[in-house]
Amino acid sequence: MNQSPFTPEQFAKLGGGQIAYVREMQSEDVQRLFPQAPQIEPGLKLFALLSADGAPIVLADSRDAAVASAWENQLQTVSLH
Repeated sequence: MNQSPFTPEQFAKLGGGQIAYVREMQSEDVQRLFPQAPQIEPGLKLFALLSADGAPIVLADSRDAAVASAWENQLQTVSLH
C-alpha cells in the first residue's frame, strides 16, 4: 500500500495562502461552511471557493465567478478528484 509522506495536518497546510479549489454544493449545505450566510432558497446549485485547508473564502452562483474570485485574490485553483 502506498502511503502519503504527509500527516493529514501537513497535507492541509500545503499551498496555504496560494492554492484554492472550487466545490459545487447545494444551497441546503451552505450554512455548514458559511454560518454567517443568510438563508438561501433550497435547491440551488452554488460554488464555494475554499482554501487549501478547506476554509471557506467565497460563495458564488457560478464556477466562473468562484474562479474569478480566486484570480482576483492571486490564488491558484486546483482540481480535486
